[in-house]
Amino acid sequence: MKTLVSLVPLFPLLGFLIVALNVRKLTHGVTAFIACGAVLISFILSIVLFTHLLGLPVDQRVLEVTLFDWIKAGNFSTSISFLVDPLSSLFLLIITGVGFLIHVYSIGYMHDDAGFNRFFSYLNLFVFFMLLLVMGANYLLMFVGWEGVGLCSYLLIGFWFKNQAYNNAANKAFIMNRIGDLGMLLGVILIFVYFGSIQYTDVFAKATTIDTGTLTLITMLLFVGAMGKSAQLPLYTWLPDAMAGPTPVSALIHAATMVTAGIYMIARNNLLYSLSPATLEVVMIVGVLTAIFAATIAVKQNDIKKVLAYSTVSQLGLMFLALGLGSFTSGIFHMATHAFFKALLFLGAGSVIHALGGEQDIRKMGGLKKYLPVTFLTFLVGVLAISGIPPFAGFFSKDEILAAAYLHNPVVYGLALFASLLTVFYMFRMFFLTFFGKERAGHDVMHHIHESPMSITIPLMLLAVLSLVGGFMGVPEALGGSHWLASYLAPVFAPSVAVTSGHHHLSHSTEYALMGTVVALTVVLIVFAYIRYVKGNRVPAADTQVGGVQKVLANKYYVDEIYHAIVVKPLYWISATFADIVERPGVDKIVNLIGGSVVPASRGARLLQNGSIGYYIFVMVIGIVLILAMGIIR
Repeated sequence: MKTLVSLVPLFPLLGFLIVALNVRKLTHGVTAFIACGAVLISFILSIVLFTHLLGLPVDQRVLEVTLFDWIKAGNFSTSISFLVDPLSSLFLLIITGVGFLIHVYSIGYMHDDAGFNRFFSYLNLFVFFMLLLVMGANYLLMFVGWEGVGLCSYLLIGFWFKNQAYNNAANKAFIMNRIGDLGMLLGVILIFVYFGSIQYTDVFAKATTIDTGTLTLITMLLFVGAMGKSAQLPLYTWLPDAMAGPTPVSALIHAATMVTAGIYMIARNNLLYSLSPATLEVVMIVGVLTAIFAATIAVKQNDIKKVLAYSTVSQLGLMFLALGLGSFTSGIFHMATHAFFKALLFLGAGSVIHALGGEQDIRKMGGLKKYLPVTFLTFLVGVLAISGIPPFAGFFSKDEILAAAYLHNPVVYGLALFASLLTVFYMFRMFFLTFFGKERAGHDVMHHIHESPMSITIPLMLLAVLSLVGGFMGVPEALGGSHWLASYLAPVFAPSVAVTSGHHHLSHSTEYALMGTVVALTVVLIVFAYIRYVKGNRVPAADTQVGGVQKVLANKYYVDEIYHAIVVKPLYWISATFADIVERPGVDKIVNLIGGSVVPASRGARLLQNGSIGYYIFVMVIGIVLILAMGIIR
């Protein structure tokens, strides 16, 4: 069984190597077979490992495999070793399962693209690095996967590199992630300094012996890394711009990989965070603020992918809120359900864009449900799931987070509820404007519109099923369940710390009241959106025609402009100043002086080689005299 552990990341790596080394030789069919087959095999192996863990006693559900020693220098040593436990096994299923569906979807979506083979090689590499991240048994191996997914996001966001705007978006994602990764790296260094090891097992065993101040510093630095990778305030602006990549990339980044890395990292280090209440408080505050901030922006976005992008930032905020409350199970639960319905929504949006010949503005859509019936029904499932309508997956996971917030503080609960209700409004606003009302696309577009091919619709249907049934792995006791996921993840989370699963300290009557209130308000908002955008047939005005708060929201609080003014422009000015004062008059002149002196110096030295034997003997005698003189002086 331990052999299978190392095979899980191996197959996507082999898929990448085979396709990348033969990118000009392989046909599209062969490439799709290799790339999709590699991820499918990893998914099958992940299922085998998952079922194997289920069959073990609860306290023995850990598989650790060391392949070989990696680095040994002084008192530092680390190895290439993998850890599969309930937490990583759950991530393996999501990464490979949802990742496989995205690969299949990409066959139809990218079939006419000249970079088809290159695209699939990048997808395989992305999956490999994400698997490395969640399977690594030490912080350094996790960091390699962490940097790897950052590299792949750069390659995929800027996949259509002939468009400079897409290159700028890729650069933005890469650079902003490096800011967070610096904090992550410093945290790992401090872990080695204070713990003497970077193996998870060694660190967690010594965690209670380290003072709270040190743990707070370490966990805060790690959280900076999570803020960058999982797009939290203030390092979130790269994620909406990541929509520049092909739609399957958006689904992969937002649902199955990259942005969940920060969630995984904090969940993996739950013991360290539980021993640092101050950091948990910061995580909670950043999470709830991000959830509201991004949700308010999404309300006024008109690009279908941008709405979903800000939705992802908001949902990630809710996950961090749960982690900050110490409700680690709730955060992981929402991460899992979010992977299903957000992948479904992005791929559904891609199906709409594909049918409309690349159009992404929801103001130019409308009336599409009769032309795209499969896309319409599956997209509806995704919208219902993210809105928290029972019995769809989002209802159970979002309800848990709200219950945990209610237990912690009424204000936090109110803010989380507000963010959740905003999600309902902007998702149904997008849904109604896209599929209902009058047809606003041009005649030529509507004349050629058709449902997407099966390679696109089949993944949509499978994800719709997962979005419907995925929540049943965490049914609370109040609804007759036993919360299977909490039981499965229990060995990973510190039993000595008061970690809630969202419900255990609430009476059933209180739970029913909270659920009923949320569902009732959700239905009210759906009806309001229906009346406004379907019955009233309202279409959002152009961005130039709105003012006040609406203009601020439409322009995303001008955060990008503020960053450009206070960070980018000063750096450009400093660079230009150094170029004028230091580079050209100083460095350039020194380099040119040295280069220019080589030829004259060579001409002078050449005169010493004049071919006269007498001269050579004379120079030799002088040299001997000088050597003897130096010896006498010493």
